[in-house]
Amino acid sequence: MIKDIIKQSRSYRRFDGNVKITRDTLQSLVDLARFSPSMRNQQALKFLLSCDKKTNNLIFPTLAWAGALKDWPGPGDGERPSAYIVVVGDTKISRDFGPDYGIVAQSILLGATEMGLGGCMIGSIKKDALKKSLLLDERFQILLVTALGKPNERIVLEDIKEGNVRYYRDKDSCHHVPKRTLKELII
Repeated sequence: MIKDIIKQSRSYRRFDGNVKITRDTLQSLVDLARFSPSMRNQQALKFLLSCDKKTNNLIFPTLAWAGALKDWPGPGDGERPSAYIVVVGDTKISRDFGPDYGIVAQSILLGATEMGLGGCMIGSIKKDALKKSLLLDERFQILLVTALGKPNERIVLEDIKEGNVRYYRDKDSCHHVPKRTLKELII
């Protein structure tokens, strides 16, 4: 059921570093993105795939991992993603990428969840540094990085208490994600 897959598709930030992801798996996830809706059907997004240690090590330091967890610098050795999909806009096709990159990232994460993997959409990126490290052509605008791997953390969804939407980790490193109630969302 789609609701179950959506509830399982969380922003995972710690992964089992021993589980590798193949380029074929990444290509199958981009194939899902290819079939996703696109504003004006421009299909102006391109995807840089990384599942090798060398490229992953170029991408990792350009990402910020969890703004609400001020004392956590991000995943440590053995917890880092096994792969990344860097979503870029091709400015030769369009200069307006609208909601497309969010839509394709969601498609990628839902597909990853169905495969038993997990990921995190990361928008806090040192884009200039990443572009330089990856030797990306000037025409490509970095929009989002999707980190992927086998999740290695427990995430609990819970109703918001006292209006606080901040996610947090408890003393057992369980990641809690407060969600607004359905009643609160519907006007």
